[in-house]
Parts: sequence; structure tokens; C-alpha cells
Amino acid sequence: MRLLVWILAATVALAAVPSRNRKRALLHKRTVTHAAATSLAHAAIGTVGNSPHEWGRGPLGFVKRTGSSLGQHAVKGTIQLGVGAWHHENLHYQRSQLHGTWPRLGYAVKSTFIVPRTGGRKGKTVALGRISGGMGSGLVSRAWQPASAAGVGAGLASGGIALGADVGANVAREFWPKKRRKRRTVHHRPS
Repeated sequence: MRLLVWILAATVALAAVPSRNRKRALLHKRTVTHAAATSLAHAAIGTVGNSPHEWGRGPLGFVKRTGSSLGQHAVKGTIQLGVGAWHHENLHYQRSQLHGTWPRLGYAVKSTFIVPRTGGRKGKTVALGRISGGMGSGLVSRAWQPASAAGVGAGLASGGIALGADVGANVAREFWPKKRRKRRTVHHRPS
């Protein structure tokens, strides 16, 4: 229980860290909002399904599941960023220029596991950051899970689900309508 309280406190503290500029602040806010929303959704699904059953279906079980999900999200992000930086990976999704549903779908799935290199290096590489982040967070999160969910198999399954969620997120990014920027029109006064 103490670990869950610590994870929740650390997540709230990270959300309060000021950013240097507006773009970074917006990205930080979007990331924290995404983590909170997905953690709450995951906790709601776990509470309805009573998984793990030791935590119960009540409010305390919901809080434990939320804290667990936030912790897993934090571990995944930390591993992903560290390994991705070490391996010179660009983990930001870039839309394809392909036409047709199947080519774009294939591109989105492939882009989960194969990413461009950074740091002046040409070509693409295996997304070790994303893969190790998903699998590592699944395994590390077993440390605070109850006995019924603490096995290595459950950790690997959780990591696989995290990678599947990354595939789904990339597919959504590929097919979600592009935002149109409003062009600012400059009105010139006649001379």
C-alpha cells in the first residue's frame, strides 16, 4: 500500500514540475493528462472485472488499481526514454505519406517496432526503447501486485498488452483527421 501511495505522490509531483517554454509545457500537460486518463480507464475496467480480486471492487480497490496503472505508466516511460536515447531512437510517431487503408495500417503497425534513428544517424532501427519499456513495466509492476497477479507470465502478458496499446495508438494517430491550422490573414491598408 505504501508503494502505491508513493507512486501516486510521485506522479502528482511530476505533474507540478514547471516547463521552460510554452510548447514544452503543453506537451508535458498532454502527457500527464494522457497518463491520468488511461490509468483511470484501466482502473475502471479492472474494478468492474475485479482484477486482481484481492483489491476488491470498492473505492479502495479503484484507488489501488489507479496507483498501480500510474506506476506502470511511469516505469514504462522511464525505461522507454532511457533506452531510446541510448539507442538513438526517434519514438515520436510520424504519419505516412501512403494512400489506401491497408498500406497505412501496415505502416502504423510497423512503426511501433521499427523507428527512425536520431543524432545524425541515417536509417531505421528496432524500437528497443518501446519494446523494453512495455515489457519492463509489465515485469516491474509485478512487485506491487497481489499474489494472484505477481508471476512472470502475468508480467509478460501485461507487457504484451502495453505493446498492443502502442500499436492501437499508432493506428489512431495515422487515421485520425489532421488538424487544420487557421491561416492568419494580414490585412493591408491601402496607401
